[in-house]
Formats: sequence, structure tokens, C-alpha cells
Amino acid sequence: MTNHELWQAALGEIELNISKTNFITWFRNTDIIKAKDNSVTIAVPNAFSKEWLENKYNKLILRALRNVSPEAKDVDFVISTLPSSELIPALIGASAKSTKRKGTEEIGQPFQEFEINKETHLNPKYTFDNFIVGSFNELAQAAARAITKNLGKLYNPLFIYGGVGLGKTHLIQAVGNEIVKNYNNEKKVCYISSEKFTSELVDALYNGQVEEFKNTYRQIDVLIIDDIQFLAGKEKTQEEFFHTFNALYQNNKQIILSSDRPPQAISTLEERLKSRFSGGMIADISLPDLESRIAILKEKAHEKNFEINDEILNHIANYIQKNIRELEGALNRIIISAKIHNSIPSLPEISKILSNITSPLSKKISYKIIIQAVADFYDISTNHLINRCRKKELVYPRQVAMFLIREELKSSYPFIGEKLGGRDHTTVMYACEKITKELENNESLQQEINLIKEHFYNT
Repeated sequence: MTNHELWQAALGEIELNISKTNFITWFRNTDIIKAKDNSVTIAVPNAFSKEWLENKYNKLILRALRNVSPEAKDVDFVISTLPSSELIPALIGASAKSTKRKGTEEIGQPFQEFEINKETHLNPKYTFDNFIVGSFNELAQAAARAITKNLGKLYNPLFIYGGVGLGKTHLIQAVGNEIVKNYNNEKKVCYISSEKFTSELVDALYNGQVEEFKNTYRQIDVLIIDDIQFLAGKEKTQEEFFHTFNALYQNNKQIILSSDRPPQAISTLEERLKSRFSGGMIADISLPDLESRIAILKEKAHEKNFEINDEILNHIANYIQKNIRELEGALNRIIISAKIHNSIPSLPEISKILSNITSPLSKKISYKIIIQAVADFYDISTNHLINRCRKKELVYPRQVAMFLIREELKSSYPFIGEKLGGRDHTTVMYACEKITKELENNESLQQEINLIKEHFYNT
């Protein structure tokens, strides 16, 4: 195994343990330049990356390397410019290129990143053609397709929500790419994350360029913002986005938003924004069923020019049930293994390859994990859930936490009461009965509960 192949194999595991953004940010332009005497030396592009990888990801990197090469005992980072752009790893969102070497077909570089459009910030790999539709996402997909033919008038805004790794980014970027294609670049399309929007606003405030910032966004025909929930708690950003939203909306400009939860569940988001977000079309993406997971894997394998039999696809789809991104990551690891060993792994070998991926079904959940997940979802601290405060905005999340601990762990009412601030068991009984009853008719609450479950099973 070459140093480059060793690093690609390790990246296959690293990818599954961190977010897409962090993976691309910190592991781009890195590669192994030396592996000797049980020590691995990794080239990084600058001092900032070196410090970050050493302090933040050292243990994760070493574990991933040892899973591929057990003799690896130590990792060192050096600042070095890599000799070829081919050494830029981009495992996520990759496409295969078949190559020939010495007369035999080889699984080519399956991890080449698409070039992002500098004007729209859209990734051209995200299209409707390679978006797998199933019962879990058909409403969101239908709404997304519909607005490409009737901008700003049919569903405005279009608000798509769902858990991590279920295809929200793919879908909203597919809309943007379809609009660019249909209107021959006559419509100004902009895709941006809410964090990037905030960053640009901060820079504009600092440099005295707020008017330029406003003019830039108010000239857009289709504004697509990913992970809008991260506007929560940012008062100045919310204020500016509110005015931008209104300016676009009043001029029939299309607005598309994604989030990990429905608008009303985003606490610390201004009510006027919640109202605006709820004024168009809200569509959710839920967990994919088995058939959809297999179809997604087949599509990903086809994109990478990688032939794989149905038995292996079924095995992967049964192992990973709640995250499409992890499905692709698992497939990437198998492709890397096939490339390294020049053969498709057997089922026992695949089980070993995937053994380091935590199966949601086998993960042990504790009451602390549930409390943390509820706190994260409602943007409050765990201390607020546990203490004796009876503020209205805390009582409801606390009741949800009680319900989930009872539902998922089958804990006793006294135990739950003790862990959530020493409350009486009758308080817990009331909370569980209340949430259970509301779930019968409250679809929004059902989605909230599902998203929270997904969060603590996949984190």
C-alpha cells in the first residue's frame, strides 16, 4: 500500500466522524509524505491547519490510521506544499474516473471533488437526476421541482427540514442548478450557508460596507440558505435577514431555506421570522426506508463507476439506517479497500471494514445523552433543563426530555424526576402523559421528537 493509498483509506473513516464542512476545510491539501518506523508524517498546507489538526483531530487521525495499518503508533504534521493537485482528498460528494494501468482496469480516483460555481456557490454534482426519491422525501422533492417552473409565486419561501445527512443540501442545490439551466443564467442564483451569511454581515459592519452588503443580496433572484437554524440567537443577523427576506419576497424573488427542524421549533429565532418562514411551503425529509437506502447506494456506486452486487448493497443498507451521508461514506471505504487489494471485499471483510461505524441500533443511549440532545435541539443549556426554573420556554423542553427518557430507556418515573432536578414522580407522569396525548394529533411535535431521536442516535 502506498502512502497516498494509506491516507485515502484513513480519510474514509475520518469522514464518517466529522461534519462535511470540517472535513473539507481541514483535510483538503493533506497527504502522507512519509511512513517509517511506526511513525506517519502528514503534509499540511499552513501553520493554522497544522495547529488545528494536532490539537483537534490528532486522536481521530491516529485511530483511523491504525485501523488500516496497525503498526502506526505516532503521527507528525509538517507544513509542505503537495506536488500535485491529484493529492487533494475530497471524499465527500465524489465522482469516479476510470483509469487504465498496465492493461488492467483499475478502480480510478473515486474521490475527485467537483468545482464549485464561483458565482452561484452551487456544486454541479447536486441535481434532480441523481436525487433518489422515496416516500421519505417525495413531498419535499415535488415542491422543489414545482418552484423551478414558477419562481417566487408558488411556494415562497420553500422551507425544507430534516435530520443530519438526509439530503437537504442536495435537494436545495438541485433546485438552484435546475434554475440556472432552465433560465440560461438569466436569473441570479445564490446558495449560501447561514454561517457564511453571518460572517459576511460581520465583515460588512466592520468595514463600513453595510449598504453594499444589502444591495448585493437584494439583487438576487433566487436566494438559497442552508442550515437557517444557525441564525438563532444572532440578533443583528436576524434583523438584516428579515429586511432582506422582505425585500426579495415583495419583488417575487424565490427564497429557499433548509433547517434541521421546523420553524416553530427554532427557539431564540424571532417570531416575525418564524412567521415568514411558515408563510410558504414547509416540507420535511424523514428517515429513508430500506428500498430507498439500497437505491441511493446503487446511484452512488454508479456515479463512481464501481460495480457491486446486491447482496453487499443490502448488507450496507441494513447496517446504516439513519444517515445517507454515512451510507456514502461506507461505500467509499469499500471502494478504497477494493482499490488497495484489487478485489471486491467479501461480506465478512465488509463487516470488518464497517465495524468502526457505530450502528444506530446498537448504540447505548443514556439519560445524559437524551438531555443533551433535547437541550441542543431547543437551543438551551442542560443546566436549564435540570434546574428548578419554571419559565414557560423551559417547561416544554423539559417535558419532552422526560418523555424521551421514559420512552427510550424505560426508566422509572422517580429516576427521571431525580435526574431532572429532583422533581416528584407525579410531575414526570404528567409530562409523559401530556406529550403522549399531544403526539396523537400534533404532526409538528411528532417531527420534533423524531429529529431529537435521530440526533442522539447519530451523534
